[in-house]
Amino acid sequence: MNPDATTLIRHAVEDGADVVYLQGNWRLSNLPAIAAAIETLRLDVKHVCVLDGQHLRELDTSAGFMLFSHLGDLGFAESAVSTRAMDERHVRLLNLVHERMRVPPVAAPSVHRNLIQHVGVAAVQVWRELQTHNAFLGEVALELLALVRRPRLFRFKEAVSQFESVVLDAIPIVALVTFLIGVVFAYLLGVQAQRYGATIFVVDGVGLAICRELSPILVAVIVAGRSGAAFTAQIGSMKVQEETDAIQTLGLSTIQVLVVPRLAAIVFGLPLLVFVGDGAGIAGGILVGATRLEITPSAFMSRLHAVMELSAFVIGLAKAPVFAAFIAMIACHMGMTVSRDARSVGDHTTSTVVQSIVWVIVLDAVFAVTLQRLGI
Repeated sequence: MNPDATTLIRHAVEDGADVVYLQGNWRLSNLPAIAAAIETLRLDVKHVCVLDGQHLRELDTSAGFMLFSHLGDLGFAESAVSTRAMDERHVRLLNLVHERMRVPPVAAPSVHRNLIQHVGVAAVQVWRELQTHNAFLGEVALELLALVRRPRLFRFKEAVSQFESVVLDAIPIVALVTFLIGVVFAYLLGVQAQRYGATIFVVDGVGLAICRELSPILVAVIVAGRSGAAFTAQIGSMKVQEETDAIQTLGLSTIQVLVVPRLAAIVFGLPLLVFVGDGAGIAGGILVGATRLEITPSAFMSRLHAVMELSAFVIGLAKAPVFAAFIAMIACHMGMTVSRDARSVGDHTTSTVVQSIVWVIVLDAVFAVTLQRLGI
């Protein structure tokens, strides 16, 4: 049953002062009745206002805010309002409300930057991000050296669990995507080759493109969006829930517990996924060759063995551990730097995916230029 105005507030004039008797429960649940009771007050701004809390049982900030707002609207200055016979905790709460009401909300100044300023700010942010990544890389390197001296520190069960999540659970999506890319690439290349009666050369293009470039990049992007984001979200959630602090309290290294198993799983697992991608992409090329280009599967494989150098296959597999190491380091570092709020987890997870994809493309370009100069 909602209280009425008479049970919540009473007004009297005593010795030239307006005395407001606060009674009952002044809480959010009674706010409509409190508002109605406050509106009935007829106070003289020339008087001093005294808030009597002798019969006040409960008080919260919402009710205090409404009371002070009404007194302020009537024109009462802060010095003209006092309390008496009030519980100390209620006095502290009213003082806190009054203090917060005195502070005007500060709006962040809007900053309008021109193009050069935007580029400069972005460059500084990238430079700081690289510095933090470099520092984290050093910490992981030291922990790996400690692991070499004391192999028993390696958490094998955790690494196996992460390997299952990163590799085994990702095989279907990797096979599907690379198969479809093989189909699309072979079809587009075959349409052009048919004009010149050179459809057999589609085998050369599909084999080289899939094994050397497309499969490593596609698999790395899939893993970055799938496992990299998962690493950041997992570690970030543990930090928000203070589980990382608990690990440190137990005298354990968070890098040994959280980072090293994930790093090992993805570094050893990504080459296997690239191998699966190679097979699925070539299978897509075989399908298009058999259905659209009149190249039988046996002829496709014979041509592939004749023209495909082993180096193209090996180079594609060699790129995978490098891509994997960068993805794992970025993902784990972003998880470690999450602030203790849910929004930060989402922001860092998004940043992990973006950074990982950018670095995969940059590294692939470095590989391409370097191998080209070496004649490989």
